[in-house]
Order: sequence, then structure tokens, then C-alpha cells
Amino acid sequence: MAGPLRVCRMRAGRTPALASLAAVTNEVASVPSWARSRGAGTARSGSFVPSASSSSLSPPPAFLGPAWGSTGGRTVAGRWQDSGSTGGRTVAARWQHGGSTVAARWQQSRWRRSRRSAGLCPDIGAGPGSGASMAEQDPATGCPRGKQQLPAFTWEVRANDRSYHRQARKRFGFCLSKRKYSGNAIRTAKYNVLTFLPLNLYEQFHRMANVYFVFVILLQTFPEISTLPWYTLLFPLSCLLIIRGLRDLIDDIGRHRSDRSINSRPCEILAGRRFCWQEWRDICVGDIVRLRKDSVVPADLLLLCSSEPSSLCYVETADIDGETNLKFRQALLITHQELQSEESMAAFDGRVTCEEPNSRMHTFTGTLRWRGRSHALDGERILLRGCRVRNTARCYGLVLYAGEWFDSKIMRNSGKIKRKKTKLDHLMDRLVIVIFLLLLVTSLGLAVASGFWARTFQEKHSYLAALYQHTSPAQQAFLNFWGFTILLSIIIPMSMYITFEFIYLVNSCFINWDLEMYYGAKDIPAEARSTSLSDQLGQIQYIFSDKTGTLTQNIMSFKKCCVNGTIYGPGTGHENKQPLGSGLGQERPAEQNSDVCDVTLLEAAQRDDDPVLREFLRLLALCHTVMVEDRGDQLVYQAASPDEEALVLAARNLGYVFLGRTQDSITIRELGRTRTYEVLAMLDFNSDRKRMSVLVRDPQGTIRLYTKGADTVILERLRSRGPKETLTERALDRFAEETLRTLCVASREVSEAEFRAWSRRHREAAVLLHDRAQELDRLYEEMEQNLQLLGATAIEDKLQDGVPETIQLLKLGNIKVWVLTGDKQETAMNIGYACRLLTDDMEILEEKEVSEILQAYWESNNNLSGRGDAPCSRRLSQQCPETLSHKRAIIISGDFLDKILHTGEVLKERKGWPWRWLCCGRAEASQDQGALVEKAFVDLASSCQAVICCRVTPKQKALMVQLVKKHKKAVTLAIGDGANDVNMIKTADIGVGISGLEGLQAVQCSDYALAQFSFLQRLLLVHGRWNYLRICKFLRFFFYKTFAGLLAQVWFAFHSGFTAQPLYEGWFLALYNIFYTAYPVLSVGLLEQDVSAKKSLEFPELYVVGQQDELFNYRVFGVTLLHGVGTSLVSFYITLWAFEDHVGTKVVGDYESFSVTVALSALLSVLVEIVLDTQYWTVLSFLMVTASLLLFCLFSFLTQTVDAYRIAPAIFRFPDASWNALTDPYVLLVVLLSLVVNTIPSLTVHAVRAILGRATTQQKIHLKARRDPEPPVELRSHVPRGSFRRSSYAFSHQEGYAGLIARGDSLRARATHGTAPGALRPQGTPAVPSARCPPV
Repeated sequence: MAGPLRVCRMRAGRTPALASLAAVTNEVASVPSWARSRGAGTARSGSFVPSASSSSLSPPPAFLGPAWGSTGGRTVAGRWQDSGSTGGRTVAARWQHGGSTVAARWQQSRWRRSRRSAGLCPDIGAGPGSGASMAEQDPATGCPRGKQQLPAFTWEVRANDRSYHRQARKRFGFCLSKRKYSGNAIRTAKYNVLTFLPLNLYEQFHRMANVYFVFVILLQTFPEISTLPWYTLLFPLSCLLIIRGLRDLIDDIGRHRSDRSINSRPCEILAGRRFCWQEWRDICVGDIVRLRKDSVVPADLLLLCSSEPSSLCYVETADIDGETNLKFRQALLITHQELQSEESMAAFDGRVTCEEPNSRMHTFTGTLRWRGRSHALDGERILLRGCRVRNTARCYGLVLYAGEWFDSKIMRNSGKIKRKKTKLDHLMDRLVIVIFLLLLVTSLGLAVASGFWARTFQEKHSYLAALYQHTSPAQQAFLNFWGFTILLSIIIPMSMYITFEFIYLVNSCFINWDLEMYYGAKDIPAEARSTSLSDQLGQIQYIFSDKTGTLTQNIMSFKKCCVNGTIYGPGTGHENKQPLGSGLGQERPAEQNSDVCDVTLLEAAQRDDDPVLREFLRLLALCHTVMVEDRGDQLVYQAASPDEEALVLAARNLGYVFLGRTQDSITIRELGRTRTYEVLAMLDFNSDRKRMSVLVRDPQGTIRLYTKGADTVILERLRSRGPKETLTERALDRFAEETLRTLCVASREVSEAEFRAWSRRHREAAVLLHDRAQELDRLYEEMEQNLQLLGATAIEDKLQDGVPETIQLLKLGNIKVWVLTGDKQETAMNIGYACRLLTDDMEILEEKEVSEILQAYWESNNNLSGRGDAPCSRRLSQQCPETLSHKRAIIISGDFLDKILHTGEVLKERKGWPWRWLCCGRAEASQDQGALVEKAFVDLASSCQAVICCRVTPKQKALMVQLVKKHKKAVTLAIGDGANDVNMIKTADIGVGISGLEGLQAVQCSDYALAQFSFLQRLLLVHGRWNYLRICKFLRFFFYKTFAGLLAQVWFAFHSGFTAQPLYEGWFLALYNIFYTAYPVLSVGLLEQDVSAKKSLEFPELYVVGQQDELFNYRVFGVTLLHGVGTSLVSFYITLWAFEDHVGTKVVGDYESFSVTVALSALLSVLVEIVLDTQYWTVLSFLMVTASLLLFCLFSFLTQTVDAYRIAPAIFRFPDASWNALTDPYVLLVVLLSLVVNTIPSLTVHAVRAILGRATTQQKIHLKARRDPEPPVELRSHVPRGSFRRSSYAFSHQEGYAGLIARGDSLRARATHGTAPGALRPQGTPAVPSARCPPV
């Protein structure tokens, strides 16, 4: 039992002594971890003084498991007095002082962190190993004497006092302050009217390319060095910024609309002496709000009272932890009794002192002070924002935390909006810097050469000295440096980024238009909500998935059963037949057999000639904690667990209808006959017992015990084993192979004498002060013996269509799938097997095994030296060597994960300031050991084939994603459907929202929205891989064509006196990247495919190329640069050689003709290279290449006409140059020669590969896939599972419901079998619970 001991609260009127004790001790105990350290200690009132030996111990990190050390296992009882600002409170607690039974274990780090966060004392090292003992500390707070003590809690909420909360302020800066208590209007949008322009520009200029373009524009403003007007570059940059700004604006407008929709939801707020309908945005801290059935909780509330008995309130927390089963919250007895009218609510002036707003979803600590008395508060009294009220007519709550400044817990866990950049974006930023440095070096070299050339030229040509009398060679070199910088600046063309945005947009449209990802059942298409991440879809390495609503449908159905050795259900050959007659004609339409798993079972139930089947169905109708509401024409069941609801519905469909219950009876209709059973005792379910039982007396007076639970605990409690039991075990194996959730059901008859003796001992155990739970468990164990097995049930937690096949394909694509869920471990494991994430040949590592591995790692690396920073994965592999054939999976809980994530803080506290001081000179050697443990855990998890994290909070989901991004540098994708997945979706590189049953919170924060998890395979393996391929080829071709066409400017400088004179006509430079070469490259970026969509799904191994960054990286960029340099050299020098001392038939040898010839040679070489490397040809691809040539001819002749020259000779400087050159056969032969020489290398590479048989990566994967085909995906397991697999029993509700029913807390005072216990009550005061003891 980890964590503090929660003392049970007794109802008033039952046992006065216990009730008074509970009123004093119903608080969370807070005892430091040294209370369980080694050595003999003494418990006193107000303090606990350890022995001398206890202060010298340093416990290992939190992840190393349970208590360490033992001195005989004595149980020490103590009283801990805390007299903080809450007025003093006494907490009763028990803790272990040694080895045996653990009543409560406290972590040193967690205790100290909680006290620091609460403001009790600063971090002064008061703990084991710190040199400070409790004898030197104030027993009230645990702080050293003489130290300044801060109040325990600083968050004070005063009911119905808005003026106080509006005036309270807190400091957040050097001398700045703001309102301490926020409103409830959430703001998730990034921009507003004032901040959009500056903030968006600030974000956009984080791209190095934009900074580079602004730098070039500034250079263009100087006429001495300018080669083009400055506005010619400002216009495309402005277009680029506007396009991206509009995209961000549209996304943010969607967030504003979502915020407005949420903030304008209606709610009832107490204003004066009555409740008025207002909006969520109007709620303030300290307000009292009234909630009705099915309404969403608008803020974090303290439950004051409700219309239910004992002020219970049932809530559904699907948006917080993904669970759809009901949970109950209960108000304090004092508020339940006193706040019975709107007038009393208006007069309520209680003060709540509690912890500051935090992200801990499952814990809360505070006190309510009212009328001079303090009452302890915990998480069972709190309604969190985002919960939905169920089966409760009305409830009233006091607002503790509002949502405007992310004070509410769900908002604290929702995370912030982050600007996401792909790996290619980061690579491009670095490449821009590399290219700019190369440009500067080239310009500097040419400028220096121009200085030397100018000095030599002036010496040889002294008659031209007058031209240089105002400039020196150094000045000319300086000006030429900037001239070359501007001239070569187009090597990073702005048009590339504009084309980028267009390609991203069109590829996103392809995703939206894909009919294969259209969900016709709900008319939901796929939606690319972000247009700048499509290429990263082809590089995903880790997928983090929610379970409920993402992998499953949130639907539990009764699939099969085994009764007396006979299996019923689909697959037995009877399920498709129609029954001859129902036999249930007298029942209401809602009670008819609308969903029967097997017609043969229905007919057998109607014959009523099998006593075992009769008892089996009777058990399903009696042994549960389901509540029922009679709405006249139908019965509506409200279950704490969807599994229980499925079993009760199955019994109803088979003729055994649960009608209602009172505190001591259950009424059912058995094949049309109404029977009422007296409930003698309910033996509640918990995770240790793995079963629940009900002890009833039937109308004939016979006492029977009905029990259901996991097969591992039911089978060992049977009276005997026979052929029927053996058949049932085989049926359980069969159900387990089909990944169904199983339960065994059994019963026995109890004699009157046995019951009376057991009942007497049960009453005595129920009032024990010590070891009450253990004594009750022992009595339950005694009663649940010598059972007769009735059969087994099999419930299907329905997966979404295609989930197993999708996960199998993703695993073949080297994508690891981790499941992060707020559900229980048994449920998550069952789904893991159902979706083929877990298989029978896997070794399951649970928390104990993971702790042992990490402990071994810790011990081997505890003394970290300066040269001991070898990779964690290497050390970890030494601790847990594995072979390729050995498969592992990790299953851990959120509590264990929390220990891992906080190990660093534990170690820092243990070491203290001397260690930090001594190690400050060895920074590398003394790196945070907590981070090393984190990395070791990530390495261990990533080496496993599957990871399942259960009972995790939304923030822990995001932390898991962050851990993998931090330590593995991997591209991550998170997919979920509820508000509890929002933080994870925002943290991952790619966020995918499922349009599911839990609302649209995940979709609104996602980058891509899908209707089904199975669509993920097409999104990644088809669209993602294609987009990555297209973007990489686009970048490679764009850089190649830029280098090939424009680097000739550098070579021309060597033959023009390094004067920065441009080689090409200005119009060619302007149109080269816009019309002449843009369209073929654009067609590649939009349409390129290496294999079809069918082949992409058939061979998911092709996806590995993107994960390994094979298509575009520094090596590919270097090869492209060399290729472009070679093409430009060939185009320039072949033309120079052909034109040197030679003229054509039309006396072509001038500068203009030379320029046109080089330009055409480079252009054709680029186009041929693109044609050779294009794998997927369409009509549009052919038209793009043709259009480039036609546009070159068209614009060349239009800009070089004599008429244009006459109109503007400074702009159109090449009259008839293209016509003169291209009509000369000599020039055409030169162009052809350049084209052949430039194309030979590419043709040679293709030919060599074909001749030598060197397969490409895709061909290798094709061959491997054909050689080793993957078996088809099946849900049935090939290896029979043992009983260890059937531990995925069909229970998923929390402990405590049976106690509520037995005490009558959840039932109406005058409920009858025909009236639903949960039915709505007329307006009035809450019912006061009965004070009599429950029957046993």
C-alpha cells in the first residue's frame, strides 16, 4: 500500500465513537520517509524521534522499489500534530518500522517536495543524510527551529466573497503584481489584434532564410553595390510572409472560435439569494454553482451537496483519464446537512485553505473552516473541470480553481501551443547558414582577386588612369565583395520557399480528398489541419496512442459464455438462427431480447429446465452494483463499470431483468415472474481480491452466495474439480485466445447456522479500529470457499475496425507503438493482446522487473567518474542482454513513471549542496544522474517491442513523449480522442486527433484529424512516405538547378576581370526560378511516387527510408552541390571553348550570344536530369516539362525584340540575341555537346547499377519481403495461453460501490423495486441518510 493512509469516514448515527474519531482523523497523513528507516524509533505525540543510527542512512532512488531494511517488522502507531496556518490538525497514521506489513510508505523526496510546494519550509536538507534530526525541528511543521516558517497553504478561497478575490494580488516579477485569482474564460489562442503582427513576425524570422533575405534586401538599398532594385526582392519576401501569416491567422481564428464556444456555455451561478443562468466566462473563484444531470463541470469545484442521498455525486471522467465508468464523489457531512436551501447557500461563508494550483489530477489537500471548525478535504470531495455529471439530478459546488490563467487541473495538464518544425525545416535552417558562409567565402575570394586584378590592370593600362583616380584597388575590392554577394544571393532563391508552401498546401489537400480515409458511417473525412508538417509524416519512429476511444470503441458487449461445460456464442453454429418464439411477450419492449449472443442459449433459458443455467443467469442479474432508472417505457442502467452493464444487459436479454434495488433487497424479473431477494451482505471488489460476491436470501428462505471474479481466484476456491470444470477451463483458454475479457461465476448454498456465526464475526470486524480491512478480507475469504462453478463469461471490448492490422503494419514499418492510458492495467493488457501489440511469445516486464534492471544499472553507475559517460544503452545492454529473437514488452503505471521522472530531484536532495559544490569543477562527470536514469529507462523501453503505461495523467503522457524526444532524438506522433490527450498531442512532433465519443478537444488541438485509428496506416505509409519523397526530391532538384544554372556567374568572373558583371540577362535571372525550371520541379513535389499506394501498404518496410533520413541529408546536399558545380562548369567552359577564336555562319561570337548559349545549355541539362530521375509520369508531368521549354522560348523572344529595346534600352539589353544564336547550327551543336556531356554521368550511374545488379533500397526491401513473407494478421493466437493470460478479468470499476449500496448512501429513502434508486427527486432538500446499521 503506497502513499498515505486514508482513514475511513463513518456515517453519523452508526457508531458515535467511530464517527467522532473519523471527524478528527479523516485527513491525509503526511509523515516523512525517515519514519520507515532502519533502526529503532520512538513514536510520541507531536513528533517522531528516530534512533541515532537512522540519520546516517541514504535511501536509494525512488524507483528502486519498496521499503528497505528491517528490524523485526514492528508496527508503530503515532500521532502527528501539524499546527500550520490551518489552525492545527491531528492526523492519525500507521507506518511500518521495518519489514513486514506496510501500512503506509512515504517517499522522502515526495514529502519534501510537497512541503516545499505547500510553503512549509525551504529546501534545507532536513532528511536522511543531511545531518538534521527531528529533535532539532519544530514538531508542528518539520522545519528546523529558528528558521522562518511560511504558512502551510497560501490558496484561500472565501465563499460568496467576490470582492476579496478581486482585490487579492500576487507578485510575479521584480516589482510587478497581478490578480491572484483568475476568471474562468480560457484563452488557448496564440494571438490577439495587438500581438498578431509582432509575434507572428518574430516567429517567422526564426527561420534563417527570412533573416538572410532581409539582409540581401538591405544590401540592395545601396546604389553603389546594387545590381537589382531593392523592391524586386522585397515583393516576393512580403508575399512569403503574408502567405505564412494568413495560414497562422486562420489556425488561430479556429482557436478563438473554440474558446468562445466553451466560454459561452451556460451555467447557474448563485447571485444574491438565487441562482441565475450565466456563462462560464462569468464564473469567479468563490462562486457557488449549480450543476444538473449530464452537464459538464465548468471549473474545479468543492462539492457542497447534491440531490442524491448523503450528497453523493456520480461523475464520468472520460475527458480526464479516458475512463467511461462512473466514479462517485461525496460532500462533507456538515455541508450536506446544513446547505439545504438557496438561502443557506447564500449565507454560506466558509473558507477553504488549500494547495496552490497544480497539475496533480488525482490528489488534493486542503481544509474547510466554517463556524469555528476545520474539516479536512481530499480528492474525493473535488469535481474537476471537464468531468460530466451522471445519474445525479443536481449538485452544488464552490469554485476553487478557475481556468483563465490555467489554474484548473485539466488546464494545467493541457500544455501550451508550440510551433512545430519538421526535421527538414531544421536541416534547411542549417543549410542556409552553410550556403551563406560558402557565398561569403566565394565573394571574399573573388573580391580579393578583383583587387589584385585592378592593380595589375592599372599598371598595364596607364592611359586609363583617369577612370580610377577616385578609387583604389582596395576600395574596388570592397565594393566588388558586396556586389558578388548580391549577385550570388539568388543561390538561396525566395521562390523555393513560396513553392514549398504551395506543395505543402496541395499535399494536405490530397489527404483531405482521400476517399480511403473517409468514414462514411459518420460522414467524417480526413482533415489536414496543419499544412506544414506533411513531409514529417514519412519519418515517424514512435507512436503514442491513447486506448479508450482511440483503439477501442468504448463499447463492451457480451460475446460468449460457457455454462456447465457448454459454450454459447458466435462460432458455435447457432448464432445466426432466429428463435421460434420469444416467450417473453409479457415484458416491455425495452426488455426484449434485442441482442442475444446465441439463439440456442436463449431457447435453453426459456425452457428453464437446466438448474445450472438458471443459477448462472440469476447470478448475472443479482451480483453487481448497477443502478437502474425506470423511465416508464424503458429501464436505463447506470453502471460503475461497462463490463457490469454488459453482463446485466445480457441477463435482461435472456429473460432475467434487473428491476431495482433498495438498501437490503434486489428485485428481478425471471422469465416474467417478479422475485425479490433480501441482500444479506455485499462482499466488495478490490484489485487484490479480484472478485465480488453477494449473499442473498431467496423468496423460499434459502441463503445463497453468488460470486464472480478472475478465473485465477475462483478456480482455486471450488469445492471439487470434475469434467465440467475441465471443460470450462478449456473454454477460458479459447476465450483468452480470442482476447476476450473473462470472468468465472460460481455459487454455493449457505446454511442458516453458518450465516449467523459468520454474520456475528462480520459485525465485530466492521467496528475494529485496527486491521479492519485485513479482518474483513479474511472473513470474505472464509465465506468464498467450497464454491460450485456455474460457468464463465466472455466480454468483448470492441476494437475499432482494422486496429490489429494497422498496428502490425506499423511495426513492420519499424514504427514503435506505445499505449498511454488512464485505464487500469488489466484492461490495457487485454486490449494490448487484442490489437496484437502484445503477443504470447513476449516477456512482460512489469514494475518489479523494470526496477531490478534499473537498480542494477544504478549500482553499476553510482560512482560516476569523469570518463564514465559511456552511452546508457551500452551499459543497459550489459545488464539486460537480449537477442533478436527475444521479444519484450513493458507495462508500468503512472505512479512508477512519476518516480522515474523525479529521480533527478531525489538525487539532488540526497547529495545536498556540498556534493554540488565539490562536483562543480567536474561538470561533465557530475551531470545530472537523474537524467541518466531517465535515459536508461528510455533505452530499456525503446529496446522493447511494446510499451503500455497505465493510470497515467495527461501531463505524464506529455512527459513520456518529451522523454523520447529528448533522449532518442526521434520523430514522434501522438494520437488520441479526448481532452486528456491534448497535452500529449501538443508535445509530439505530429498530433493526430480522433473524432470520437469524447468531444472534439483533441481534434481542435491536432495537426491531423482522422475518424478511425486504422486510417493511420494510410496517412503514414502512403501519404507520409510520398510526401517525404516528394519534398526531398524537390529540394534536391531545386538546389541542383540553382547551382547548375547560376554558378556560371562565378566562372564568368575569372574571365571578366572580377568586376561582378552578370553573365546572364537580367530577365533570365528573374525568370529562371519562376518559369523556366519551376514547373518540372513542382510536378515532382506534387505527383512523384516510387511505388503505388497498394504497394506501399503491401511493403511497409519501405517506410524505413524516411526514418533514416536517406533521401535528403548533408551527404545528399553535398553530392547535389558537386553535381550542380559540374554541370555549370561543363556548360560554361564548353561554350567558352567553342566561342574562343571561332564564329558561326552568322558571325555569332558576341557577349549576348555567349550568354544565351550558356543559359540554354544549363537549362536543358537541368530539365533532362529531372526527366531521367522522375519515376512517376502523368500527363501533368509531361505538360510541366513542355511548358518550361515553351516559356523559355516565348519570354526570350519577347524580352529580346528590337521594339522592346527601342522602348527601354536599359531594361531590354539583348536585342535579337536568342534569335541570332539559336538559328545558328553551330550554336545548336555546342548546346547539344554540353547536354550530352552533362547527361553522361547520370546515364552511366543508372547503367552500372543495372549491369552490376546493385539494387536500390526499395528493390532490396521488395526482394526481402518476397523472400520472407509476413503471415496474415489474425486475432486468434496460435499458442494457447495459460492461466496467467486470463488475469485480464472483466472488472474495471473502483472499490467502494458495494459499501455505498449496503449503507444505503446511494439509495433513496423510500425507494421501491419499481422505482429507480437513481431517479430524479422533486425539488427539495437532500435526503438525510438512514442511521441504522446495514444488514449482515
